[in-house]
Amino acid sequence: MDILLIIGIILLVLWLLGFILLPVLGWLIHIALIIAVIFLIIWLLRKVFKLF
Repeated sequence: MDILLIIGIILLVLWLLGFILLPVLGWLIHIALIIAVIFLIIWLLRKVFKLF
């Protein structure tokens, strides 16, 4: 597995846990989600178009 995919999956899991367990830290949770989505998009672009 590629490291970007692993980081993206970990961040998504942390986002889900934080969303359920710690709703007070909403802005931090959404930043983690945005970073996870960016990592996953970069990973997909690298796999599909052989970029970077």
